[in-house]
Amino acid sequence: MSLDKLVYMANQIAKFFASQGREQAAAGTADHIQKFWDLRMRAAIFAHLDAGGAGLDPIARNALELLARAKTEAGEHKAHL
Repeated sequence: MSLDKLVYMANQIAKFFASQGREQAAAGTADHIQKFWDLRMRAAIFAHLDAGGAGLDPIARNALELLARAKTEAGEHKAHL
C-alpha cells in the first residue's frame, strides 16, 4: 500500500472521529489504527511520522504520537520486568 494511501486513510479516520473533540478523536483514531491496521501499515506510517509526517491531519498526527508513546512505554515496562 502506498504511503499516500496510508496518510489518506489516517486522515479519513481522524475526520470520522473529529466531532468527538480533539482528545477523544485522537484516542478513537489511535484505537482504530491499532486494531485494524496490520503491522506493515503501522510501521510505514510511523516511519512517515518520524520523517516529519507531511500531509497528516493534526488529529491523525496526534493519534500516531499517542500510539508511538504507548509503544515506547510498553517497551520500557518490559525492560524493567
